[in-house]
Amino acid sequence: MTAIQISLVLGVAAGLANLFGAAIVSARAWSRPFLAYFIALGSGFMLATTLTEMIPESLHLEPVTGPVLVLVGYFIVHLFEHSWPAHFHFGEETHPEHFFDSRVAYTALGGLLVHTFFDGVAIVSGFLISTWLGTVIFGATILHNIPEGFTISSVMVTAGKKRSRGMAAAGALGVSRIAGILAMAAAHRWVSYGLALSAGVTLYVAASDLIPEVNKMSSLRITLTVGAGVAMVIIMKLLFFP
Repeated sequence: MTAIQISLVLGVAAGLANLFGAAIVSARAWSRPFLAYFIALGSGFMLATTLTEMIPESLHLEPVTGPVLVLVGYFIVHLFEHSWPAHFHFGEETHPEHFFDSRVAYTALGGLLVHTFFDGVAIVSGFLISTWLGTVIFGATILHNIPEGFTISSVMVTAGKKRSRGMAAAGALGVSRIAGILAMAAAHRWVSYGLALSAGVTLYVAASDLIPEVNKMSSLRITLTVGAGVAMVIIMKLLFFP
C-alpha cells in the first residue's frame, strides 16, 4: 500500500473512533471525569509527538520557513477558537448554559472541523516522510478521537439536538479528516509545509486545549497518565523504529 492509501485507511479508523465517542453519549449520560484519563494520555502523547518528532522534522526539512509555518498552524486554531462567536475547548460540554443556543453548538463543530482537517494533513504528511512519523502522528490522533467524538456529541445534545444529530456531527469530523488527507495527497510536493502547519495545529490542541483540561483534575494519577503518554512515544520508537 502507498503512503496515501495507508493514510486513508487510518483516516477511516480515526473517524470510527469519533463515532465511538459519540455513541458513548448516545448510550447514557456520562460525567466529565470519565474522559479525564483519555485526555491525559492523549495530551502527553500529542505533546511528545509534536515536540520530539513533528517540529524537529519540520525544521530539518524547512530550516527557514519551518518555524514560521509552525506558528501559522498554531494561530490557525487559535483564530477559530477565539475569534468565532463562541470560545470552545475540550470539556466545555459539561457547562450546559454555554450551549443553549444551537448556533454556538455549530460554531464549536466548525472549530473542531478545522482541527480534524489538519489531523488528516498531519497523518498523510507523516507517512509521506517516513513510516515511523506517520505511525506516531496517527497514534496521537487516535488517542484524542474518542474524547473528540464524545465532546461534539455532548455539545449537540446539550444544545437540544437529537442524539442522532450528535452522531452526524461526529461523522462530519471524520469526513473533514479524510478531506485533509486528500488535500495533502493532492499537494504532496509541499509535504514539508503541510507537516510544519499541522505540527503547529497539534501543538495548540495538546498544549492549549488538552493540557488545561488535565490541569483541572488535580490528581497524581492524572499527572502520571500524562507521563505515560509521553513514555509511549519513546518506547514505541525504541521497540519498533530503533
